Amino acid sequence: MNSMAIPIQTEMVELVPNGKHSSLNASSIPSVGNDRFDDNQPEMEEFLPHGAEKKQTHFTDFEGKTSFGMSVFNLSNAIMGSGILGLAYAMANTGILLFLFLLTAVALLSSYSIHLLLKSSGIVGIRAYEQLGYRAFGTPGKLAAAVAITLQNIGAMSSYLYIVKSEVPLVIQTFLNLEEKTTDWYMNGNYLVIMVSVSIILPLALMKQLGYLGYASGFSLSCMVFFLISVIYKKFNIPCPLPDRVNTTVSLNYTPVSMNNNQDEQAVGDGICSSSLFTLNSQTAYTIPIMAFAFVCHPEVLPIYTELKDPTKKKMQCISNISIAVMYIMYFLAALFGYLTFYGQVESELLHTYSRVDPFDVLILCVRVAVLTAVTLTVPIVLFPVRRAIQQMLFQDKEFSWIRHTIIAVILLTSINLLVIFAPSILGIFGLIGATSAPCLIFIFPAIFYIRIMPKDKEPTKSPPKILAALFACLGVLFMIMSLSFIIIDWASGGGKSGGSH
Repeated sequence: MNSMAIPIQTEMVELVPNGKHSSLNASSIPSVGNDRFDDNQPEMEEFLPHGAEKKQTHFTDFEGKTSFGMSVFNLSNAIMGSGILGLAYAMANTGILLFLFLLTAVALLSSYSIHLLLKSSGIVGIRAYEQLGYRAFGTPGKLAAAVAITLQNIGAMSSYLYIVKSEVPLVIQTFLNLEEKTTDWYMNGNYLVIMVSVSIILPLALMKQLGYLGYASGFSLSCMVFFLISVIYKKFNIPCPLPDRVNTTVSLNYTPVSMNNNQDEQAVGDGICSSSLFTLNSQTAYTIPIMAFAFVCHPEVLPIYTELKDPTKKKMQCISNISIAVMYIMYFLAALFGYLTFYGQVESELLHTYSRVDPFDVLILCVRVAVLTAVTLTVPIVLFPVRRAIQQMLFQDKEFSWIRHTIIAVILLTSINLLVIFAPSILGIFGLIGATSAPCLIFIFPAIFYIRIMPKDKEPTKSPPKILAALFACLGVLFMIMSLSFIIIDWASGGGKSGGSH
């Protein structure tokens, strides 16, 4: 690439893991050749230490040491989360074929948007989402990116902790073999979510680099693989319609299916135990936001890229494609077998539906523990970009401080715990956050940043790549407007309230 096309003396930004940066003047930057952005060579390799030479100015204050596999674990863990528990419900309200089409479209679009991010990053040597916004639109672009990342990841962390709040009491109830939930403090989800946040999430969130969480991410993914295997196994072991013993879960606010005789059971079974290839109803409005939310990993892409060993755009794109492909398969299989187990009776949180069969099932108990472990270990991964966004907005010229590092994490976790304790439903969180910040991070920002950052002498405004990026941004705007409109109409008609109670 022609180095003259890169406004390097005014645009280069030095990054550290928590977002601190300082401007670099031209004299402080080593000379670069035309192969600077060659995908076959490690990007910015002149900024990595060589032999016994003195340490030079770096884009990061450490050499990337995270392996390819650990990066896949971290990005897959960032993609995966509580969204997988709502996909069977989404399939029940779209039908199998429409769900598969939407899931495939969102996965491909997510991969393309990551391509735009990495290409924009390679042009100016910036590996921070907020700084790409600053490079493209100045301070407004930086603030818009930081706010979107903050809202998106707070929504994600809220949904994860909401699962902890709702599932841990059920796990304890099953361990104690209690028929009904008691009023003891250790059965109160509000207390338990605070305890989990303080004892597990906070210590992991205080780590300085994302790369340290690779093993935790690998274990988290293993837990979700166990969840998927169990969902497939249960499909062949749970009858439809559900048996009479679902009456034992009335205390958990489930509506039992009551059968008076075999004739009634057959009649009801014919009605509710059938799959649909294409479905449209009031709850379909929630489907696209939930699916888009399930594939959002864009705030984590550039931090993971920064910590990658021998980083190139090609290697990071490969990591992204593998992560998205793995989660695509897991999402579809979990949704398909969860839906084919309960059909129209599936709840918005799949694990709750299994309690309608047997609340004391040992396998489901183990699945609950595995899912709780997975989502708990995902929270620190998602917290990192939020903390860096806050650093970019409020403390961009400050040196790294462990005190500030800790205080921001504590404030974030405290705020999210308050949100979880008072949030009425996980579906509301998925719908609202997915319909607003997800389109910005997946569609709009990567496209408009790319259009603004890519030099016109390399790609004219009317070139096919920029036209495609513009259409991509328009798709994101359309998606946001439609999703918000559907949700508002659904809430106005009372469907949102009922939908949230599933």
